[in-house]
Amino acid sequence: MDDRAAMERAIALAWGGWGRVGENPLVGALVVARGEVVGEGFHAEFGGPHGEVVALQAAGSRARGAGLVVTLEPCAHHGKTPPCAEAIVAAGIGRVVFGAPDADPKARGGADRLRQAGVVVAEGVLESAVRAQNALFFHRHSACDGPFVALKLAVSLDSRIADGAGRSRWVAGEQARAFVQWLRAGFEAVAVGAGTARADDPRLTVRGSVVPARPPVRVVFDRRAELPVEGRLVRSARDCPTVVVVGSDAPAESRARLEAAGIATVVGDGLPASLARLRSRGIRSVLVEGGGVLAGRLLAAGLADRVYLFVAPIFLGADGVSAFPGVPGARIDAVARWRTVERRALGEDTLLVLDRP
Repeated sequence: MDDRAAMERAIALAWGGWGRVGENPLVGALVVARGEVVGEGFHAEFGGPHGEVVALQAAGSRARGAGLVVTLEPCAHHGKTPPCAEAIVAAGIGRVVFGAPDADPKARGGADRLRQAGVVVAEGVLESAVRAQNALFFHRHSACDGPFVALKLAVSLDSRIADGAGRSRWVAGEQARAFVQWLRAGFEAVAVGAGTARADDPRLTVRGSVVPARPPVRVVFDRRAELPVEGRLVRSARDCPTVVVVGSDAPAESRARLEAAGIATVVGDGLPASLARLRSRGIRSVLVEGGGVLAGRLLAAGLADRVYLFVAPIFLGADGVSAFPGVPGARIDAVARWRTVERRALGEDTLLVLDRP
């Protein structure tokens, strides 16, 4: 098994920690001896052993003189667990290959420690794939004022998110909807616009196979604080943390009505200020699930970092609801192209994951 194939396997392993590792990165690791995998593992739980340690434990004595392939630079600090770099040295690993350097200033430095101990270190194998997998982690340790913003939209082949009567259940099929439940588990907040909240009456909770370490906060962008009190979001607010982002011109009585139901309201005039307010509350990643107006505004303002686009094999026609209203026109010879991170089939639907250029 060469370095690239081993890194592909490590990346696949790392997904096992999605929704469970908290603010830590997703990490997968393999111990390879004479081309054979003798141990593998991933970081499964916040506060639990890191992927390198799990792989070393699985390899046992076979780790001595072997190579370690890991998605992220091994940590060099004492946090909830001891430094992975020290565990690697103690196990007698002769060579370490990692995909991307650690973005956490408290944890980085593992590569230097390994080299000082005489371990051969190679880096940058499939780095772009590792960074894409850990986009939320790298954004968390960036200088950005707002949270990482991902848009999720299910669209028809003619880019409609609902039919002419506004019906959107269900554009995408069962497998796509199950994937969305898995996706929600890894974000700190799930958000919708006021129109979608009124039309769909969503729960915005995680109901899939992954039980998140911390359930995502539910967020509604509702400038006038008009969220219906009889809706499921308001009725369940005391059980599920819910935030409504309102404008400074929202009527005081409307805000008071929501707050009396257990909802937190925050003031943000404009999307940049609204997102900054969410980050100030500790929300560093947001999955925006609708609707088209909110998605279009975020794209037009350059505030969307990633798009999860579920394309269904249907046509909804010219009177259907556009997926991206409000996005300004652009010259085809000057437009920036988004980077395709992943393509996959989900039943009859196709998922495209795209990152901002």
